[in-house]
Amino acid sequence: MPLVSMKEMLIKARAGHRGVGGFLAFNYDSARAIAETAKKLHQPAIYIVGDQMALDMGGFARVTAMARSIADELDVEIALHADHYRSYEMIVGAIRGGFTSVMIDASRFPLEKNIELTKEVVKVAHACGVSVEAEIGRLPGNEGDEEVTVAEAFQTDPAEAAERTGIDALAVSIGTMHGAYPKGFKPEINIPRLREIAAKVSLPLVMHGGSGTPEDKIAEAVQAGIAKINVATDLVTAYQQKIYQLQVDDPNIRHNLDLFAAAKEAVAQVVEERMKLFAGI
Repeated sequence: MPLVSMKEMLIKARAGHRGVGGFLAFNYDSARAIAETAKKLHQPAIYIVGDQMALDMGGFARVTAMARSIADELDVEIALHADHYRSYEMIVGAIRGGFTSVMIDASRFPLEKNIELTKEVVKVAHACGVSVEAEIGRLPGNEGDEEVTVAEAFQTDPAEAAERTGIDALAVSIGTMHGAYPKGFKPEINIPRLREIAAKVSLPLVMHGGSGTPEDKIAEAVQAGIAKINVATDLVTAYQQKIYQLQVDDPNIRHNLDLFAAAKEAVAQVVEERMKLFAGI
């Protein structure tokens, strides 16, 4: 199956009160684990890839080639999504490289400038059949090379979430955090605010910071309008911890394929748990 835009899968997800996982594809193992699990559960999936990560993996075209080969072989519905790109130029590079979905993150700007930049991205992306996600409001935590403190973050004002840009999905700030939550931190997910936004905005809504967020709150958020949930930190952590544990258990382990196969399976286990949670299966 060819790579697809995430527009239609998210429209269907919101209408059906289901969520689609945006899973970090940080290498071939993780990408393969995500797709194999999607096929097993008969679910669509979204590969999310940051701008620097894409460059580190060989560039946009090579990431696309990897994703396309997996989607074709396994016949799985997969969108390849440029996550949290902060410049128009990088967005265009991802589109030219074959990405089928992009997120322009202009949340650091005042509202009007955010909307202006987002409209420019929508114009070029939609001309190429590429879906667009945008963020209004900021989430605390790590966004690539930028750290957003809790004090700097603010939750999305429903009045600002009006459909003025032509985007296909809106990332909302409702109390989640990028990256790992600090030790002892208890996230307060603002479901009433989410319901207020959902009542005013017909677009599929996106939750960033799915790692570590309480499962009952994620399930509640999906029922309230969230159609895409990003998961990154949990996947990287599972991969790293499995390799570390194998090396602790057997300091003489030398066969890299044994390490990576086990780490891939650890990622697949996390993906399966999240896909079942998001889809309600």
